Formats: sequence, C-alpha cells, structure tokens
Amino acid sequence: MSILVIGECVADIVRVPGSEDRVHPGGSPANVAYGLARLGREVTLLTQLADDAAGRLITDHLEGAGVRVEIGGVPARTPSAVVDLDAHGRATYAFDIAWTLEADGARPAPEPVHVHIGSIGAVTEPGAAAVLDLVEGLKGRTTVSYDPNVRPALMGDHAEAVARVERCVALSDLVKASDEDLAWLYPGEDPRAVAARWLGLGPAVVLITSGADGSLAVTRRATVAANAPAVSVVDTVGAGDSFMSAVLDVLAFRAAADLAGLGAEYLAGLLGTAAAAAAVTVSRAGAQPPDREELKAAREELAFVVTPVRGW
Repeated sequence: MSILVIGECVADIVRVPGSEDRVHPGGSPANVAYGLARLGREVTLLTQLADDAAGRLITDHLEGAGVRVEIGGVPARTPSAVVDLDAHGRATYAFDIAWTLEADGARPAPEPVHVHIGSIGAVTEPGAAAVLDLVEGLKGRTTVSYDPNVRPALMGDHAEAVARVERCVALSDLVKASDEDLAWLYPGEDPRAVAARWLGLGPAVVLITSGADGSLAVTRRATVAANAPAVSVVDTVGAGDSFMSAVLDVLAFRAAADLAGLGAEYLAGLLGTAAAAAAVTVSRAGAQPPDREELKAAREELAFVVTPVRGW
C-alpha cells in the first residue's frame, strides 16, 4: 500500500554570507515524499522535472531514498529558489518556478491509501487545477492531507489565495500549517480560532507548528500542545516537511473515521514524534530528514513537555 504525494520539486540554492552557494534538492511536497521514503514507506511523487542538471540532481536524490517519481509534464527548466539564511538559520526564499501539471495521464497506479498535497503545487495555476481534480477523484476512497506552506510572493491576490487554501482544507482529512502561514492568511487571528474554523470545513485533525515555540494538535475532541526540543540549529530548511512526513508515517493507513476519534494521549505522542523528526532536520544542513533509526533515537533522547489543553 502506497502514499501518493503531489507537488513541486525545487532546487534550493542555499546562500549564506561569506560562504559559497550550496544546491540542495527541495520543494515541500518532494521533501515530504523523501522523508516518508527515509522512514521506509512506499511513496510515489507526482511532480514536474526538466531534463537538466537540477532535475537530474533531484531525481537521483529522491530515487536514491526509494521514492517512485512520476512526471506529469516537463517544464522548460527545473524550478529553483534562492534560499537566504540569517544568523539563526531561518530561511527566506526567492522563487523561479512554473507549475503546469497535466491532468491527462496523471493518475498513478496502484490507487494510493493516502494522498498528500501542498505548497505551490496545490494553489498555483494552471497545475493546481489538475492537483485538485486528482484529489477530488480519490476523495472518499483515500485519506488526504494538506500543508499550505505559504509562499507570499507566489500567492497573488490575498482574498483569492485564502479561498484557494480553504478549498484544499475542505478536501482534506488532516491539515498542518505553521504559525507564519496563518499569520499571512489571517492577520491578527488566534491560530486556535483558525484551527477550529478549519475543522468546520471538513478536516478531522489540524496541526499548527510554531518553530521553537512548539506545536499544537486540534480535533473536535481534544487540543494538545507540545514543546520543541532544544537542539543546535544549522538551518530550518525542510523542518516543517520532516514534521509532516513523521505525522503521516505515524498515521499511515488510518481511515478518516479513525482520525476523527484520536484522543489527547495519542495526539501527544504524534506531536512528540513529529517534533523529534524536525529537530533532527534542523540540526544539519538542508532538508535531510531522519531515517527510522535516527528518529527512534531522537524520540528517546530529546526532552518533550506535552500540555493537555482540552479533552485529556
């Protein structure tokens, strides 16, 4: 049984003052697929890649971990992003990307047990229409997760962007968003209020990450907060994607009804495991998520504090 991830690949050109540029395979959906493969999951990535140096670098990277790469149209060049890191390892991005995924022939077999969408590929036309067409065709036969991974420079009109994001939320059983995503989408709103509103659109679980301030899991039954363990940060590239991969690994093959019934204790364990995966990733350069043994060791070694907010 396999997981299908749909979305962009991006060549991350990492730029640090005083150092030479480094090129890392990236793109949020691609990072999620890579993280799942590192954890031993069977995963297919439906994406777009050109036959150029960056495309070959990314393909080798993904296939080397065990990701099955399916191409839904070949762009003129592989998307790229200049990633500037500040003194704390926080990243900002400048993109050169087009997303033109083709719906015809873009229905991978066998049918997956779970579909993950997100970031640029879920909201950038014309390819986003193909993504949503695929998800809507599978809805009800598979569970769906979504990470908006907002890139303001690519989102266009704010009101239209919010509407596109909320359409993806409504199609999903589980949604993960960062506090920065929510601050751009809904300026000044309490993230917990946004999570509650999103639950009303359809998802069973909403997860909110807040970097060093930890994470939050919200369902109709429970709300649980967890800290982020203290680690030495090299950079934050791919941390949220590693968190997402670990969440999907823990929840793999659960039905939508099961997600709705998750209790606070289970959510606490889920947040702890996902935070451990993110902690490993930020401790090294680029989007390099842990394998199964590294995640197990991090989960055992790192200190977590879980706070029952509601429903314990």
